[in-house]
Amino acid sequence: MIAGLTEFGISDHAPQIPEPFDDWRMAETDLPGYFHWIDRARTRAAGRIPVRAGLECDWLTGCGPWIADLASRYAWDYLIGSVHYLGDWDFDNPKWLGRWAESDVEAVWTHYWETYAKMADSGLFDILGHPDLVKKFSHIPVGDLDRFYEPVIDAIAASGSVIELNTAGWHKPCAEAYPAPRFLELACSAGIGLVISSDSHSPREVARDFPKAIALAKIAGYRETVLFEKRLRRAEPL
Repeated sequence: MIAGLTEFGISDHAPQIPEPFDDWRMAETDLPGYFHWIDRARTRAAGRIPVRAGLECDWLTGCGPWIADLASRYAWDYLIGSVHYLGDWDFDNPKWLGRWAESDVEAVWTHYWETYAKMADSGLFDILGHPDLVKKFSHIPVGDLDRFYEPVIDAIAASGSVIELNTAGWHKPCAEAYPAPRFLELACSAGIGLVISSDSHSPREVARDFPKAIALAKIAGYRETVLFEKRLRRAEPL
């Protein structure tokens, strides 16, 4: 095993049209190189660990045909859907941190979770990524957050998608995994499946904080995680 893992997933940020879209994702012309990279990783890992092919796709207004196009270009094991943009604002980008000071946090959260529910409703994705990414810079509304969580939990449960327990949040200003323990508890109660991800952007981050994440998942009530192969899922005990 590598870093204690039984499987390794590669899922870079998908291209987005029209290009150039932003400065933190691959371009459409990079896709053949990405496929080759996955194939090389599989060759090198053969006999040691399965390498799964994924893609993290942004949910944007009218993106359905583009996601379907991307889905047809490779024999993906899973597609992740994520919300990074609210309108023209990639709200988790430190470059635009000052925009938070000009924003109504309640309104931003309402917009975010409505967008996330629409992503779930689309049925395009196997995994819904870092559910409460909107908290990254610790801008959190006052009061009981269940008012945001509960409608989204219903949408995810109806969609059949699974959610991601993403350990990267522990290393961001929010200092909390995505999603929050309460969201995780509600998701488990609703029968929503779970994958655990370190959202690695460098080799040293692979499987970072997985024991901590497993403990958190168990506290929320989870007893198994979900693995994907050719967009089919199977359960594995935590």
